[in-house]
Amino acid sequence: MAEKITKREDDYSQWYLDIIKVADLAEHSDVRGCMVIKPYGYAIWEKMKDQLDKMFKETGHQNAYFPLFVPKSLFEAEEKNAEGFAKECAVVTHYRLKNNPDEAGKLMVDPEAKLEEELVVRPTSEAIIWSTYKKWIQSYRDLPILINQWANVVRWEMRTRLFLRTAEFLWQEGHTAHASKQEAIEETEQMINVYADFVEQFMAVPVVKGLKSESERFAGAEETYCIEAMMQDGKALQAGTSHFLGQNFAKAFDVKFADSDGKQDFVWATSWGVSTRLMGALIMSHSDDFGLVLPPKLAPIHVAIVPIYKGEEQLKEIQDKLQPIMAELRQKGLTVKFDDDDKRRPGWKFAEYEAKGVPVRLAIGPRDLENGQIEVARRDTREKQTIDIDGVVDHVSKLMDEIQDNLFNSAIDFRSNNMTKVDSYEEFKEKVEKDSGFYLVHWDGTAETEEAIKKETKATIRCIPLDAPAEEGKCIYSGKPSSRRVIMAKAY
Repeated sequence: MAEKITKREDDYSQWYLDIIKVADLAEHSDVRGCMVIKPYGYAIWEKMKDQLDKMFKETGHQNAYFPLFVPKSLFEAEEKNAEGFAKECAVVTHYRLKNNPDEAGKLMVDPEAKLEEELVVRPTSEAIIWSTYKKWIQSYRDLPILINQWANVVRWEMRTRLFLRTAEFLWQEGHTAHASKQEAIEETEQMINVYADFVEQFMAVPVVKGLKSESERFAGAEETYCIEAMMQDGKALQAGTSHFLGQNFAKAFDVKFADSDGKQDFVWATSWGVSTRLMGALIMSHSDDFGLVLPPKLAPIHVAIVPIYKGEEQLKEIQDKLQPIMAELRQKGLTVKFDDDDKRRPGWKFAEYEAKGVPVRLAIGPRDLENGQIEVARRDTREKQTIDIDGVVDHVSKLMDEIQDNLFNSAIDFRSNNMTKVDSYEEFKEKVEKDSGFYLVHWDGTAETEEAIKKETKATIRCIPLDAPAEEGKCIYSGKPSSRRVIMAKAY
């Protein structure tokens, strides 16, 4: 491949963009702030989507779809939510274009086609969904409602980065309704656990489960649970959130139910979501200076086979030998690509599959065939070895598990080496300025302290870890008492 990749240590941001380019994942579109997800990138997203969808359905959720447009009056109904997203909203005001008489061939907005009520292009769907739930819910017999939708949303970002922050992105959003506070809290906790299981078991990315501080909560939520992952530059990336919404949206949209005694009460709510931002997490957690590195559970191609041959006769001999091997690999659930494209040289193909993060590459030529051998290259460590061709199916199958585990364990080790307890503000400022990472610090629980630290260091409270032990201490900034440590870090 001709494309060069910037080294991580030289320019991490450019390295990230180079990986996306050489792996052919996505590109900027002609619509400012929006991206085109290319087939290979979308194939990875589909693998994520399919697995998450399976996990949602296993926990009793069903998929539905709600409108892209939200009437402004509905959007305004829950004030905190509306205020939180107001600056990111795209708004539709007219419904027709017409020819401009002053400029031939040019179109202009028809001033006579102004909408009676402006429509917000959904930045999130709580408003339109809860206005719908009002029609669906009358009694406790109608509860719980466990709905998820796969959709796109628009949040008008001014500074964008592919996958991490774009004006339009793909996601799923779950919206559930419950008869009791406890049931809603259990749902919120269940879904953050589902996200954590997915990110760790399939993406091979370790996460910290925790609660957001009040100032970092989702607008309109009473509590936000999150999973935070550490990227290779030490920065944090919020990989998923699950929100306990209390009765806020039910009150805003007057959604009540009659309990078994006939008593009226407002419904309890949750919402939860992950997005194509996970693609950014996947890239930045495992990839290296040679290209993308993919965990086998999410790789569109598990095994790429590159035959090295001269002429059709040699190619046919290789094909005949490998056909039953490829059939066995596919029976084991592995996707296999046999690359006999004669327009590309083997060296180009090796670099291509390395850049695309294909977990295992096999190469075989006439001499290998004579010797009953085949070359096996694993992407995570870039190690190559020549093995007996008759044992290649079992070897490759075991490699898939080894690679998946190795990526996770390497990420765990990296996080452990970059997570530090800090007890003084001076030390914290010095460390966060020089080295990114997760810093376990005491915090007095006030928004004023949180904002002051953010303003001075650009570090934020990523979460209050759910497994954080009780520990008496003093806030690094104010010196006031603190009962446990929080994680502070610079973040995407």
